[in-house]
Amino acid sequence: MVEKILKKVFGHDSFREFQQDAIDAILQKKDLLTILPTGGGKSLCYQLPSLVMDGTTIVISPLIALMQDQVTSLKNNAIEAEMINSSQSSKEIQEIITKLLHNEIKLLYIAPERLGANGFIELLQRININFFVIDEAHCVSEWGHEFRADYRNLSQLKRRFPDVSIAAFTATATHKVQEDIVHSLRLDDAVELRGKTLRDNLTINSHKRVSNGRNQLLNFLQKHQKECGIVYAFSRKDVEATAEFLSSQGYRVGAYHAGLPNDVRNSVYKKFVFEEIDIVVATIAFGMGIDKSNIRFVVHMSMPKTMENYYQEIGRAGRDGLLSETLLLYTKADEINRRRLIDDLDNNEYKNLMYIKLSKMYSFANSSECRHQKIANYFDDEIEVCGDMCDSCKRDDIEMLDIQQNAMKMLSAIYRCEQKFGINHIIDVLRGSKNQKIYQFNHEKLSVYGIGSDLSKDAWVAVSERLFELDALVVGEFKSVKITLDGLEILKAKVAVFIDSIKLQSVKKERKKEPIRDVDDSVFERFRQLRREISSREEVPAYIVFSDKTLVDFANKLPLTKDEAMDVNGVGEVKFERYGTEFLKLCNELKN
Repeated sequence: MVEKILKKVFGHDSFREFQQDAIDAILQKKDLLTILPTGGGKSLCYQLPSLVMDGTTIVISPLIALMQDQVTSLKNNAIEAEMINSSQSSKEIQEIITKLLHNEIKLLYIAPERLGANGFIELLQRININFFVIDEAHCVSEWGHEFRADYRNLSQLKRRFPDVSIAAFTATATHKVQEDIVHSLRLDDAVELRGKTLRDNLTINSHKRVSNGRNQLLNFLQKHQKECGIVYAFSRKDVEATAEFLSSQGYRVGAYHAGLPNDVRNSVYKKFVFEEIDIVVATIAFGMGIDKSNIRFVVHMSMPKTMENYYQEIGRAGRDGLLSETLLLYTKADEINRRRLIDDLDNNEYKNLMYIKLSKMYSFANSSECRHQKIANYFDDEIEVCGDMCDSCKRDDIEMLDIQQNAMKMLSAIYRCEQKFGINHIIDVLRGSKNQKIYQFNHEKLSVYGIGSDLSKDAWVAVSERLFELDALVVGEFKSVKITLDGLEILKAKVAVFIDSIKLQSVKKERKKEPIRDVDDSVFERFRQLRREISSREEVPAYIVFSDKTLVDFANKLPLTKDEAMDVNGVGEVKFERYGTEFLKLCNELKN
């Protein structure tokens, strides 16, 4: 009977991996947690058994767009499905409730907030519910990337409906999140199915963004002429600018973000689904629940905030199983912008978790290792390298350099600084910087002070990024860098560390040269401000007072006496007599 419905209603000749196991568990009225990648066919796992069983299936889903897509698809298959959400009028909702009480609905989609509405639980207790479905179940977990308090409240289902089974589904869950879902929902002896994370029809590429990335985007799109795809941008402004640019280049494109009127968003969505346009440029507000299977590419113009988000978003390409391609364009600035958003969160524990997730996302973007394997490892999965389905594996010029000694130096410096400082401060300690913060904390007295002066700042940044990539470091609150257990193994010289030579072309000893702005920006700005004040007062150009090079030397040396000031590049007797006292006063303030 199940096979007949599969063919007759859904048009498939056979099940995908784990689908039949999930269906069997539901038909046996067992609790279930299924983790399958986007495009793995999760919705069929609960829609099909609902047609076999008596009663109504209650599907709890987080987004209206997702509900609309599912309900439309089901109705198109002559299946009685409805949804109740905040976008409907009270009259529409009442009509659906009447149908529900008359057992005329097979699948009812609701948001988790609906369960808290006055009298709604009591309404559900009046009908014959065959099982509950919780979609996007990772939202239940405080260890997930999209924790929602209303999802946490779903634990009441087992108390209010003890004889009704629960089937939970998600595409993204580490083992820790998986355990938390089972515990939070109070699943009883649940069947747990976990598919492989590998999407073997997706080619994954990640490149540092050059300027605004538009030339890189055009080069990528040359391979996907007249194909359907999604381009994700960071902000609404970026969305509209990118869409306008692609339109000027002759592409059929629409813009989609939450700031647009509903009718505009719906029009763009409809045009995309009906292929009146090929490309949608959007914020992450677009894509959840899209059932369009022939999306051939997904481009990120900036870095997503977590690996979970990234994995879900690229998963919208190639849901039909045919070859598809993804491109991630990123810079360090993306991580900084994302971090600012996290800074505003109130819950410190959740904030620190999101800092760690952001750090892992940047490490992935910047990695030279197999990207499919990196994704799998993040989700506690193990796979072989993909061979030729990511840009890292397609490279044939990878030369790995041994950086174990430099890695140990960095880890030692972090340890000596008590794991309370950001990576830029650690690099300043290693390079023997003389900026204010070093002296403020007496870090010039540490044994590690200056032991990395032979490497450039960029080289040390590359070392740090490699350590983040290896999960040897994590970022905590206030950007402080922490050493993990894996990092301790490296520090004890038990694990070798290698890096792609392209990422560390400056690892060899650099030639001695005068530093250019190799100082703390805030300190340099204080000297600039003083110079600006003198320039205004004396009515002479700022560069006549002192050059930038001299200000850099002041900032590095922070002299406290005339003799020390005379060693600053660009300070002579006349200049000292005119401006020296004021500069020494500032140096004293900065040092103390």
